[in-house]
Amino acid sequence: MILNNMKSIKRKTNSKPAPAAMEVEESEPEEAPADEPQKQTGESNASDDDDEMDLASFKVSSSTSAPTKKRKKGIIYISNIPKHMNVTRLREILGEYGTIGRVYLQPEKLSSAKAKKNKRKRYNIHFTEGWVEFESKRVAKQIVPLLNNKQISTRKKSQFYDSLWSMKYLPRFKWVHLTERMNYEQAVHKQRLHTEVSQARKETTFFQNNLDKSEFLKKQAKKAKKAEKQAANGESEA
Repeated sequence: MILNNMKSIKRKTNSKPAPAAMEVEESEPEEAPADEPQKQTGESNASDDDDEMDLASFKVSSSTSAPTKKRKKGIIYISNIPKHMNVTRLREILGEYGTIGRVYLQPEKLSSAKAKKNKRKRYNIHFTEGWVEFESKRVAKQIVPLLNNKQISTRKKSQFYDSLWSMKYLPRFKWVHLTERMNYEQAVHKQRLHTEVSQARKETTFFQNNLDKSEFLKKQAKKAKKAEKQAANGESEA
């Protein structure tokens, strides 16, 4: 009996639950430095996306705000400018048909005497021909058949009542061609003046040299006469 009791006690002691093992949570090393660059890359990706969006919007805005085509300008030629017509009056009359750009009127070429008289009276300058630039080529084409050989003014009291328009549309003509022509004419005029001045100087120097020679010869003749008189007087005294 004692043995049986001892066996039962051993069995009970052996059957006790084993103590639970302590579970130690292994803490993983902190990966803070590795996380920070990941955030930076995320921010850079976001900025790249923003830049792409800005570029796309810039392309769209640039395509929408593309410059429109410039209107081609037209130039008409007026072969006969009536008296008392000037640039301001021409702008007022033709400006009713369309917007006018540049205007040039060729003044009448006067002789030197008339030019000196008209220096003080600039308002009396008469123009022979003119060029008018319209901002629209279509207006320049339409205005020629509309006004050519027509009265400039229908009012009887107007200074241009008896005057007619004489105009022509100049195709493929630009204002640069007119400026080149005017520059060429000015250069030719300057060259002509230079040659005239040089020729006048040559003539004056030639005349002055002849005058000096004649005076020198007169003096020599006077000296010779005096010498002859003195010789004649000496011979008479002897």
